[in-house]
Amino acid sequence: MASEDVKRSESAVSTIANLAEEAKIVREGVKPPSHAFLSICKSLVAGGVAGGVSRSAVAPLERLKILLQVQNPHSIKYNGTIQGLKYIWRTEGFRGMFKGNGTNCARIIPNSAVKFFSYEEASKGILYLFRQQSGNEDAQLTPVLRLGAGACAGIIAMSSTYPMDMVRGRLTVQTEKSPRQYRGIFHALSTVLREEGPRALYKGWLPSVIGVVPYVGLNFAVYESLKDWLIKSKPFGLVEDSELGVTTRLACGAAAGTVGQTVAYPLDVIRRRMQMVGWKDAASVVTGDGKSKVPVEYTGMIDAFRKTVRCEGFGALYKGLVPNSVKVVPSIAIAFVTYELVKDVLGVELRISD
Repeated sequence: MASEDVKRSESAVSTIANLAEEAKIVREGVKPPSHAFLSICKSLVAGGVAGGVSRSAVAPLERLKILLQVQNPHSIKYNGTIQGLKYIWRTEGFRGMFKGNGTNCARIIPNSAVKFFSYEEASKGILYLFRQQSGNEDAQLTPVLRLGAGACAGIIAMSSTYPMDMVRGRLTVQTEKSPRQYRGIFHALSTVLREEGPRALYKGWLPSVIGVVPYVGLNFAVYESLKDWLIKSKPFGLVEDSELGVTTRLACGAAAGTVGQTVAYPLDVIRRRMQMVGWKDAASVVTGDGKSKVPVEYTGMIDAFRKTVRCEGFGALYKGLVPNSVKVVPSIAIAFVTYELVKDVLGVELRISD
């Protein structure tokens, strides 16, 4: 009996020991989220907030720009920034000023999140390769390398959210008198998919990608290079303790936005026009209310450039540039500064030097 009791006791102790060991293994296997994972999440959140805030702040100008880009040249309704904004207010009211902004934010928030995150990751990768090639472990990113990192980020962000941009353009253009009314993002996506096919969701993708390379690339390159120059040279007392003030950073962002959008703007016009091709019962701003010639059809990017310049002159490639400049300059500035401030709040360093 005593022997059996001892055996039972030993067996119980062994079982408890095994259970304790298994519990220890399980406990060690469940690790808290890594620093890298948290850093990625915070970077994505900061980029998304920056995109939403900056785009909503200039939504009326964004809508006017698109209307100017795609309106029928034989039936002009919008003729300049002030007149255009007044016309929208008079005919559509306050809601008309922000038409399409919900779709725009639904697109720009993930776009901005992916763009800023992709830029940081591309910058780290390019800097690593540059240091390996040069043999200098202290080397820093040059403006050209920043341009390359920004171009990579722009292509990735644009391609991942392009269908949203396509339907956003159509939602923004339609008015109360449009023959066909898209009821929202998903209705527009499903309608285009059903009536025009999946390829229609990527109409204008090529000029968009070509345009985003100088646009986003120059935005990041000019912004980061200006900041570096100001911190190193410290002109006019703009830098205190190696930190730039919010106003100075806004100015850097404004300069970056001005350079980028001026270079890439003609491709943006062509992209918008290609997105309107194949739209059954298109908005009146595109068709000219049926009182004039039908809208021009394009077979591709080169054809769109050729027909636009031939029918409307070279200046047509810069239609809507003024409201776009008024929009882009503060928008880019707000986006960069908001991104940095949100990352500071979340405790993540923006500088890519390691």
